[in-house]
Amino acid sequence: MDKEESSVESKECCTRSELVSEDGKNLKSVLCQRCGSKVLCPGMAVYSEKELFLPPMRNKKALSPTEGSGDNLSAHWLVDDMYTFENVGFTNDVGRIKYLICADCEIGPIGWHCLDDKKSYYVAVERVDHA
Repeated sequence: MDKEESSVESKECCTRSELVSEDGKNLKSVLCQRCGSKVLCPGMAVYSEKELFLPPMRNKKALSPTEGSGDNLSAHWLVDDMYTFENVGFTNDVGRIKYLICADCEIGPIGWHCLDDKKSYYVAVERVDHA
């Protein structure tokens, strides 16, 4: 295994203590896994455990809910204001949900937002990188 493969593996296996500060906020920048674009700056989101269903990762043009396919994820970065994000896009409404995507490469969904709750934007920890 070369150095590059090793660094990618170490990014994917960060422990909670390496990602979450004592006050529950993100210690590192949150980045798109595909293009590396910054989604959130350090200290701007709170770690939250809430089980949410996200469809499989795809480019925005290919994003459409497929019955049963996707992931139930429980570790998220919670943001209470959409203007906190450095770089995020939103899909069209899917029922009462908007999915969060990378605004640069349009891969996603990386997160979830319910239209009934204007103060909760969730970014799945497993669907982003941290640096």
